[in-house]
Amino acid sequence: MAKSNASGLLTSLDSLFTTQEQRDAAKRDVVLDLPLDQIGDFPNHPFKVRQDDAMMEMMESVQLHGVLVPGLVRQLADGSYQMVSGHRRKLASRLAGLNTLLCIVRDLTDDEAIIVMVDSNLQREKVLPSEKAFAYRMKLEAMRRQAGRPKGNLSPVETNLRTSALIAQGTGDSRAQVDRYIRLTYLLPEILAMVDDSKIAFRPAVELSYLAEKEQRILYDAMGHADCTPSLAQAIKMKSFSREGKLSEAVIRSIMAEEKPNQKEQFRIPKERISKYFKPGTPARTMEDTIIKALDYYRKRQRELER
Repeated sequence: MAKSNASGLLTSLDSLFTTQEQRDAAKRDVVLDLPLDQIGDFPNHPFKVRQDDAMMEMMESVQLHGVLVPGLVRQLADGSYQMVSGHRRKLASRLAGLNTLLCIVRDLTDDEAIIVMVDSNLQREKVLPSEKAFAYRMKLEAMRRQAGRPKGNLSPVETNLRTSALIAQGTGDSRAQVDRYIRLTYLLPEILAMVDDSKIAFRPAVELSYLAEKEQRILYDAMGHADCTPSLAQAIKMKSFSREGKLSEAVIRSIMAEEKPNQKEQFRIPKERISKYFKPGTPARTMEDTIIKALDYYRKRQRELER
């Protein structure tokens, strides 16, 4: 595998390197066309690589134009390579029938690799709450290790606060919001998946993250039984009971049974049962309005027959 003349390609990834030290190191990078089988995934990579419509579009683009931006890898002690940025490009290349991927090979420590991996992937158009949560936590822990022991009279909590503020720079999230995202990593995977699916709102989920694992398990079962999720006020109440050691199963079910402000009983019909009556792509609101009109007409006809 020969080295490429890739000054232009290296420039394309300047945005990944936020310090002068990183930019200086980038000048020592090389670009290689690497076999996909020699590129391992980043350990505990928090960003999901989905084989969805967006991936199919990327695959088609790779088939037509190739990979326009090279991946970023580092070489491990055994001679293999580890992907830092470019997991989706790697899968798109494989799906497109390619055997290699053009990559920038960069000398990175474990913690440097984590920080670059997080920063580059946060630039994606769509990032799930769980992805951002674990990414922020990984970066926080990496930056904390880089900083070493707390300086002066700073406590570990104060050190974390300062690190969270550094992470927040350039992300669009405040320091407090970064800390809230990191709290989500303490949720049960099943509950965190509900946050990703927008079944639980972000702020209630943050409060629920303070519940013990056993309490969260009981809550998850209670949500399934009641077919509803806690409001922010209910989540805060559960957190308070948990801190006092009083959050029993009975208390959880009692709180879940409380009527929420403006709560309305919901009646759901599985979409597959009614989709045959509508054209593909019909908005849900249009379906709802049509069903209501049909029921109004049905009721009118029934009344006419009863006369």
